[in-house]
Formats: sequence, structure tokens, C-alpha cells
Amino acid sequence: MTLELKKILQFLEEIKITAVEKELDDTTFLPGLALGSDCLYIDYSKLKYPGDILHEAGHLAVTSSEERKHIGTETMPKDWPTQGDEIGAMLWSYAAACHLELPAETVFHPNGYKGNSDWLIENYKTENFIGLPFLEWAGLTLGKDRAKNEGKDPFPAMQQWLRN
Repeated sequence: MTLELKKILQFLEEIKITAVEKELDDTTFLPGLALGSDCLYIDYSKLKYPGDILHEAGHLAVTSSEERKHIGTETMPKDWPTQGDEIGAMLWSYAAACHLELPAETVFHPNGYKGNSDWLIENYKTENFIGLPFLEWAGLTLGKDRAKNEGKDPFPAMQQWLRN
């Protein structure tokens, strides 16, 4: 297990996202990863990019605690994740990479994000935080102005990692 992977798994444990080792078939959206009811399934033999764990964890994190229970079940709304959820999960995973002091390329690797990884990294590094209003609305972080007014650190610092 790489140091990068250990850091990610320890972080998930700290923020109370359950990672379960499980054999998965080849039909998962990301190799070696699947979301379940309030958990993340990982098949280490099929996992290609450890940073993908942070992206999938981001989906759990930005979903309400009530809806998290339904992920991976037949009771989950068919339109989940919405585009807002997707954008929120991407920005959340960037914050997690920053928190863990991992390069943004760990999450936004060249083989992901439909060829837009470099574009996302460039936007985030220039503080064009696409999805920040959603993360603020969800109570997870604060933009610069609000953080200054409240005497707190702005994004990419998080006020909490999981949406209530």
C-alpha cells in the first residue's frame, strides 16, 4: 500500500467515511470503486487511481446524511448525483487533497474528468472554485468574504467534512 493511499484511508476514517474492502466486478464507473449505503467499497486489486477514492468520498460527503443511507440502493433517486452534486464532489476532493498535502493531480489525473483535469486544476489553483456556493450552502466551507467576516479560514479549509 502506497503512502498516498494510506493517507487517504486514514483521512476517511478520521472524518467517519467508512471504506469497505470488497471484491467488485468490472461494471463500476471507476475501476475498483463503488458507493454503497453510507460507505465506499474498494477493490484494491482493481483500483487504478487512489485519488479516485477522494472523488467518490466527495459524493458521500456532499450528500445529505439522510440521502447517504440510500446510496447504492433502489431507494436512491434516479437523478442522483445531480450536476451540482458532481461539481461539489470535485471541489470537495480538491479540498481533501489540499488538506492531505497531496498534489491536485492525485485526484485530477489525466485519465479522468473527460479530459478536463488540467482545466479543473488550473481553475482551482487560480481560486476559481467552481461549486463553492454549493459547498457553502451545504455548510461545509466558507468563501473568502464570509470567512473573513466570521474570523475563520476560507476554502479550501473546511468547516466540516460531511454534510448534515
